[in-house]
Amino acid sequence: MRHAPHLWWWAFGITTYGLGTAVESAITLFGNTVLLTKLWYIAGALLGGYPLAQGSLYLSWPRRLANRLTAVSLTFVIVATVLVVIAPVNISALEPTRPSGAILAWRWVRLLTPFINFYAVFFLIGGALRSAWRHYAERGHVYRAAGNALIAIGAILPGIGGSFAKAGVVEVLYVAECVGLIVIWAGDRVCSRQDAVTPRPVETVVATS
Repeated sequence: MRHAPHLWWWAFGITTYGLGTAVESAITLFGNTVLLTKLWYIAGALLGGYPLAQGSLYLSWPRRLANRLTAVSLTFVIVATVLVVIAPVNISALEPTRPSGAILAWRWVRLLTPFINFYAVFFLIGGALRSAWRHYAERGHVYRAAGNALIAIGAILPGIGGSFAKAGVVEVLYVAECVGLIVIWAGDRVCSRQDAVTPRPVETVVATS
C-alpha cells in the first residue's frame, strides 16, 4: 500500500461493490433475512462509494492530507458499521425479496450514512470532474478528460438509485448500479486511449557564409 494506495483502495471498492450487488441478487432470488439486509446495508450504504473515493483521494491529493482524512473517515465508517451490526431490528419492516434500511430500529443510525455519502461524492465524483477539467484545460488530453467525465457520471448513477431505494423503489437502485458500473468501465477504457500529440515544429538553422 505504501507504493500505490489508490489501487488498493479501488480494488477494495470494487470488491464491496460486487458484494453489495451479490447480496441484492441473493435476496431477490432466495429470499431476505436480517443478516442479508444488514450485510447489504454495510456493503452498499456504508462501503459502496467510500473505498473508491479513498482511491481518488490518494491519487489526486497530497499524501499527508489523504492520511489524515483516512484516519478520521475510516474511524467513522468502522463505528457506523459496528452500530449497524448491533442495532436491534424491526422485524415487521423486513420485506421478503427487497432489502431496506428500515429494519434498523435505531433510526438515528441511518442518519450517519449521508456523511459518508457526501464524503464519497466530494472525492469520487468531484475528483473525477476535477481530473477531467485539468486534463482538458491544462494538458489538452481529450480522451482522458472524456473518460474521467464518464467515470463521474457512472459514479453518480448509484447515488440516484440509492435515493429511489430510500423512497421504497429498490429496483431502480439495481438498474442504476448496473448501468453505472458499465459507464465507469467505459470511462476507464476511454482514459486508456492515447491522445494525438501534435509534433512541435523543428527549428532549422541556416548557416550563413
